[in-house]
Amino acid sequence: MNSLTVRAARWSARHPWRAVVGWLAFVALCLVVGGAVGTNSATTADYRVGEAGRAEAMAAEGHLERRPTEQVLISARPGGALDGQTGKRAAEAAARDLTGRMKKLPDVASVAAPLWSGDGRILMVEVAVKGEELDADAKVGALVEQTEAVQKSHPRLLIEETGSPSTSKGVDQQRNDDLALSEKITLPVTLLTLLIAFGSVVMAIVPLLLALSSIAAAIGLSMVVSHVSPDVGVGTNVILMIGLAVGVDYTLFYLKREREERARHGGRLSSEALVELAAATSGRAVVVSGLAVVASTATLYLASDVIFSSLATGTIVVVLVAVASSLTALPALLVVLGKRAERKALRRAERGKPARRTRGEGGGRIWAALLRPAARHPLATLCVSVLALLALAVPLGQLKITEMSRDTHSRAIPAMRVYDRLNEAFPERRVTHDVVVRADASHTREVTGALRRLAELADRDPLFADGSRIDTSADHRVSVLRLKVPYLGNSPQAEASLDHLRHDYLPATVGRIEGAEYGVSGDVARYADYPAHQNSKLPLVIGALLLVTFVMTVYAFRSVVLGLVGVVLNLLSAAAALGLLVLVFQNTWAEGLLGFHSTGSIGSRVPLFLFVILFGLSMDYQVFVVSRIREAVLAGVPTRQAVLDGLRTSASVVTSAAVVMTTVFVSFVFLHIIEMKQIGFVLAAAVLLDAFVVRVMVLPAALLLLGEATWWPSRPGRRPAAVPDHAPHGQPVVDVR
Repeated sequence: MNSLTVRAARWSARHPWRAVVGWLAFVALCLVVGGAVGTNSATTADYRVGEAGRAEAMAAEGHLERRPTEQVLISARPGGALDGQTGKRAAEAAARDLTGRMKKLPDVASVAAPLWSGDGRILMVEVAVKGEELDADAKVGALVEQTEAVQKSHPRLLIEETGSPSTSKGVDQQRNDDLALSEKITLPVTLLTLLIAFGSVVMAIVPLLLALSSIAAAIGLSMVVSHVSPDVGVGTNVILMIGLAVGVDYTLFYLKREREERARHGGRLSSEALVELAAATSGRAVVVSGLAVVASTATLYLASDVIFSSLATGTIVVVLVAVASSLTALPALLVVLGKRAERKALRRAERGKPARRTRGEGGGRIWAALLRPAARHPLATLCVSVLALLALAVPLGQLKITEMSRDTHSRAIPAMRVYDRLNEAFPERRVTHDVVVRADASHTREVTGALRRLAELADRDPLFADGSRIDTSADHRVSVLRLKVPYLGNSPQAEASLDHLRHDYLPATVGRIEGAEYGVSGDVARYADYPAHQNSKLPLVIGALLLVTFVMTVYAFRSVVLGLVGVVLNLLSAAAALGLLVLVFQNTWAEGLLGFHSTGSIGSRVPLFLFVILFGLSMDYQVFVVSRIREAVLAGVPTRQAVLDGLRTSASVVTSAAVVMTTVFVSFVFLHIIEMKQIGFVLAAAVLLDAFVVRVMVLPAALLLLGEATWWPSRPGRRPAAVPDHAPHGQPVVDVR
């Protein structure tokens, strides 16, 4: 009863208003400091991986990197056509107007000459933007304004803009709108779930307010931490998703235990003493769960990828803040509410009215019925449950991982609809490979000759289009050959053209120059290299994840057996959830139901993110449930009875926590971004499987079969129950409402 969690709760309980004000001050300080230092966003260089990344770095060294570009399409309005010289002169006049306006903008590097499509229906003007690709979406607004101004000046024409910057800006806007919708769905459902769990409006609001304040503090802190680990623009999304899930869960665990102790002691303990008891039990479980999530998430740093590092940073920050709030602000609020309830109870007693009884944690008939198969037939239950999970994992054999390219973005974004028209009108400009060569300046002629021979080989290959160009840096050390491909970036033909370049044409030409470094970059190369990079890191990350899960479980329960059981159960949950993901998203049968267009693949970030986050979040249930079982065993209860009682008494908490988490994750299924849909779906499926199959069927059956061997090599014996020494007697039973 003198652990750090208890000492923190004791101080907060004895100085409740100081603790509450201190917490609010901490949240405000985080936001103020975060706003002052700002967010350090990742640069283009931070995203470079594989051969494509090395080639881009070489091109940047010679100032030959690809500039972000916008394409403005000028055509007749729907139903019309630019027939005759009059129509073409009108389009060319609009192009001259647009060119003049664009050249005056400080962020425009160049404007190309207007280019007619092969069928003469569309005139295109390409505009290059200064700076890096990631900075261009902040500059593109000025270009769009000029395009809109030209549209107003030429109302008989249709003038539209697309390009990487405008698409990126559209995706960001869509993500923000989607998140707003997600919050509208999540918050009311979470509040309703907590209201059902506690039967009290006040007690339902407390977890939600603490979770939201933790999210606010974490957003501020993440801005500070971004100066160490750059933010890729999704940090806030992750903080909202994970923060609401774990913030409510941790508070829920603590609150449920405090109410249970209040009901058990029948008013014989003060609010301060009840808080200390909750801190010694559920408080410890919260700390262990939080540390498990942090340790599991930290393995993402081993992926050596700025996106995963940003995801890990956001998750770690919000989890640590959520743990801090549940150990400081929550005990203080419980004491304040408890004192208020005690005063009400005293007034009721003075009036001769019966005291309200606090609803404890009895378990309920439903959960007793659900646990009955495991209790009566543990071996059969274990076999059937494991076989069911393995059956769900079968589609995992067809898992196809790809990088979600620009072609997968929602067509609800206006720039994407224009992008489709651009690809149809100018098929030869769909994809460009950048062959980058770095060599000593004395080899310039040799490099140029090799690149010309490579271009000749490509010209004879139907996978490539005409119109290649060679650029050389001012110091003659870096050269870039730009080859066009008339296929979409995610098509088999585009992938085949990359293979021809890397494995056939480059070794036969540039590869023969002594001392030359070379590589291929571009969109197709990025889409190929990123999944390959992730696949190479996957064994390392998963191996570290399994080790961390095992070590944390052994540390928490002093049991090697439980550590092994935890690893196996998490693998089962993850495999079954991934199998469901493949079944749903790699096929087309659920497209209408979930509102997506199947790419026939899974986003390259989804499996690794699932494993890491699920292993961490599963520890919430594992720690909370097994802690109740171990607590009973330490009190002298036989393991079999402790397993059944522990699961039954913790059932409603696990259910409520699972519903909250599932609600948060399911809300992401309604987003437009396909990868976010997949992440939301697979996490929701994993949480449901973990809570209602693994923890209700597999875990109890396994523990009942293991019996006393569950705790090997430790031998938990009976320990005297510790009761705080400041427990007044004779107080009426109260309900904290």
